[in-house]
Amino acid sequence: MAKKNWSDLSPTQQKAVVAVAVAEVALTAWVLRDLKRRDSAQVRGPKLLWRAASAVQPFGPLGYLAFGRRRTS
Repeated sequence: MAKKNWSDLSPTQQKAVVAVAVAEVALTAWVLRDLKRRDSAQVRGPKLLWRAASAVQPFGPLGYLAFGRRRTS
């Protein structure tokens, strides 16, 4: 199977790729901002670990949102 170039994609596929990329960047930025502002006691595990995990797209940011934050009461 040959590797596709950007020009080989249909306009709809190109828009979908851009939309997913924008969503990943926005999600990662949100997670990093939340980590910066959130107190360490409200984070499960070390903040540095979650920062590093946020580079693993899309599982790191989604994992942090699902498991990394403690609920505030």
